[in-house]
Amino acid sequence: MAAVDDAVDAIRAGKAVVLPTDTVFGVCASPYREGPVRRLYRLKERPESEAIAILAADLEMLFDSVPELRGRAGVMCSALLPGPFTLVLPNPARRYRWLTGNRPETIGVRVPELDGDGRAVLDRVGVVAATSANRHGGPDPRTVHDIPLEIRAGCEVIIDGRELPGTPSTVLDLTGPDPRVVREGAVPAEEALDRVRAAVR
Repeated sequence: MAAVDDAVDAIRAGKAVVLPTDTVFGVCASPYREGPVRRLYRLKERPESEAIAILAADLEMLFDSVPELRGRAGVMCSALLPGPFTLVLPNPARRYRWLTGNRPETIGVRVPELDGDGRAVLDRVGVVAATSANRHGGPDPRTVHDIPLEIRAGCEVIIDGRELPGTPSTVLDLTGPDPRVVREGAVPAEEALDRVRAAVR
């Protein structure tokens, strides 16, 4: 468990780490301070106008981190999460402004289905800012060896794992009157929309 301890310590210290998720390998940091998140943007070469999601160990931790999600948004979260989804939801308190890109009134959230050391790390830190461990626009990493060397070198700890599915999460924007698929990923678009519609009936 030394690697888990090291990853937890690194995240709490504001360092970047690589974690396996239920879709692809991600590069993660503490979401609670601006500095660690800005380093994620630089490491990935991601435009700061684009959002980075928060990834929570479970729904209760997600709701503790963004209390405004406990209403209608929470119903949709409970219907879809845990699972391979990123949900874009209202963020009326404009929390975590340093990771919401050019839409501070919204926030992207994930609760993945994890096991092994990735699960152990997330259970202990609760919430991380997370984005795929690739260069912006590059191929999604299925294994640690798929992660660019520069990103690996910029991370304090790398938690390895089995080969992952390699297809990113399906991104749903649930901030408007009708759900919208931003990116079709691990879950087909129509299936994702059907699940949302069923949740709000």
